[in-house]
Amino acid sequence: MFELNPRLEADTDWVLDLQLSRVLLMNDSRYPWLILVPRIPNVREWLDLSSTDQALLLAEQLQVSQCLQTLLSPDKLNIATLGNIVPQLHLHIIARFETDFAWPSPVWGRGDSVRYPPDEKVALLARYRSALAATSGV
Repeated sequence: MFELNPRLEADTDWVLDLQLSRVLLMNDSRYPWLILVPRIPNVREWLDLSSTDQALLLAEQLQVSQCLQTLLSPDKLNIATLGNIVPQLHLHIIARFETDFAWPSPVWGRGDSVRYPPDEKVALLARYRSALAATSGV
């Protein structure tokens, strides 16, 4: 049975589930940041997925990337699968702007996260859900 890693559970909010992956919002208002987690137990690496699921995860990565690109027009999208602290396979998709807190460096280790105000988070989750549902049939 699929279970979300406790660290991801603590640092994110559920957006929606796509065919393969759970989409999460990283609760750091400094960066528009979504995370994809394949809903398959005990997966640590891309290569742990079947070739069918690898292709589906890539398609979902592109879908989420396009969503951020369309909604936000960032200067750059950063996509990473580090997993050094959270071994469960997950993909970070981060919209970056030349004006953001860490630009041009990576976002990792750049001070404490700044949580979204509750009202702002509710509106943002609704916006992402609507945009992703419109492109996925969810």
